[in-house]
Amino acid sequence: MSGKQQTHSNAVTYHRPGHHHNRCGSGCGCFTTFLKVLITIIIVIGLAVLILWLIFRPNKVKFHVTDAKLTQFNLTDNQLQFNLALNITARNPNNRIGVYYDTIEAAAVYKDQRLQTKWLPPFYQGHKTTAVLSPEFSGQQLLLLSGQGLAQFNSEKLAGVYDIDVELNLRIRLKFGAIRIGKFKPKVNCELKVTLSSDGSSAPSLFQSTGCDIDYW
Repeated sequence: MSGKQQTHSNAVTYHRPGHHHNRCGSGCGCFTTFLKVLITIIIVIGLAVLILWLIFRPNKVKFHVTDAKLTQFNLTDNQLQFNLALNITARNPNNRIGVYYDTIEAAAVYKDQRLQTKWLPPFYQGHKTTAVLSPEFSGQQLLLLSGQGLAQFNSEKLAGVYDIDVELNLRIRLKFGAIRIGKFKPKVNCELKVTLSSDGSSAPSLFQSTGCDIDYW
């Protein structure tokens, strides 16, 4: 083989160092920058939330049913006639957080069937204060019971004590100093045992104050 041919063969297979194609290109740099910015934002938000929590130490509002008066609860031909009046306390235990109750939906529920819904007036609750809600439910509602549900009703009727649930669906905002944040939608559930007053009079001594469960999520 001649020298010229050998030189030509080497020229075909030879690659200069440093001239490989950049498989990543500028896209990798943009993605890396995006990740760094995203992580920085997450860290800043996390620190801000932690600082706010350390400053304000938020605690849940506590709900209790302090009085319940049931003066009518008669079932005839699947029609329930009822009359229930409640006092519900909402305690804001926080030192630096106020609560705006923008929407308050109260419902009486029996055997997973809603008897009636009432909308209570909105209000603002300041620090370390207790507010009283007084929903009243009365009227007539179709109530379909069978099997175990009907047996439970007859048992409660015999005892004169009924298991009635009261639910509160809220829409609230929190006030931190001059700042108002959030549109939270907590749900409050109160499982009550209420004694029927046969003579129509109230019997507060027969009802024991009952705490309610609250779920913010």
